[in-house]
Amino acid sequence: MAMPRIYITRPLPGPAMKLLEGKVEYRMWEREDQPVPRETLLSELADVDGVICLLTEKMDAEAIERARRCRVIAQVAVGYDNIDVGAATKRGILVTNTPEVLTETTADMAWALLMAAARRVVEGDKFTRSGRWKTWEIMGLTGQDVHGATLGIIGLGRIGSAVARRSRGFNMTLLYHDPRRNEGLERELGATYLPFDDVLRRSDFVVLTTSLTPQTRHLIGERELGLMKPTAVIVNISRGPIIDQQALYRALVDKTIWAAGLDVLESEPPSANEPLLRLDNIVLPPHLGSASIATRIKMAVLAAENCLAGVTGKRPPSLVNPEALDRR
Repeated sequence: MAMPRIYITRPLPGPAMKLLEGKVEYRMWEREDQPVPRETLLSELADVDGVICLLTEKMDAEAIERARRCRVIAQVAVGYDNIDVGAATKRGILVTNTPEVLTETTADMAWALLMAAARRVVEGDKFTRSGRWKTWEIMGLTGQDVHGATLGIIGLGRIGSAVARRSRGFNMTLLYHDPRRNEGLERELGATYLPFDDVLRRSDFVVLTTSLTPQTRHLIGERELGLMKPTAVIVNISRGPIIDQQALYRALVDKTIWAAGLDVLESEPPSANEPLLRLDNIVLPPHLGSASIATRIKMAVLAAENCLAGVTGKRPPSLVNPEALDRR
């Protein structure tokens, strides 16, 4: 009996590849430093039973139409806005993601961005390396205090809750907004649920951990940034389009807010003429939220497990669209 065939859109860590060896036939895009070209992806999808992909692959209706034999699309990420889940479900294709294994690591990254932006760490590092550090200055490169400040979280899911729990060590006042109240976390952490605008107005630090949907695209724009304190820092570890980048650029230039830390951008990677790249009061890592060695391996292994389950007729561990099971 022939083994299932899968396509892998980027080399995976060794433990994930070892899990697949001998269980499937696979082809793989071998370049780690660039995504698979669109035409190559569409061609490769034609005769495979499963796909392991990254956020960089647009698994839209066209791609799903090409994947006539496909039984599962296993994403190596929590988010899956690059996948047309509706089109996949209609064809009985299971869509999976990698939740939970990256929650704590991504929450760590939110705090790295928050503190780096508040205390001007990246700007200070450049200052030292450029040879401009000549003496200790009493007000040189001064930033904003984190301890005792007010933290506002937009989206209190797994990652938002993990970010919130870390605020206890800084003795912060905790505010949040989410479509659903989390009364358990309110009791645990003393968090206060407020309307969206009030969280923006009252917070010294705003962390975005909400999902990208048509309703949350450009959730933060000129109006919302105008509600924030001039000393406030905004951090985005969810999806780039949650923030209107043009509005953010103007707010940072005009000092409407103090600084920003963005792990995600509307277009990744940004073009060379992206205005945000010219600013000192923003921290811009290349989408490193889950990028610890241990966590990225766990994500790849979970994606491999999801894919193997899907191509062998089993229910994957982290299934996004269970309704697709009824169409198989």
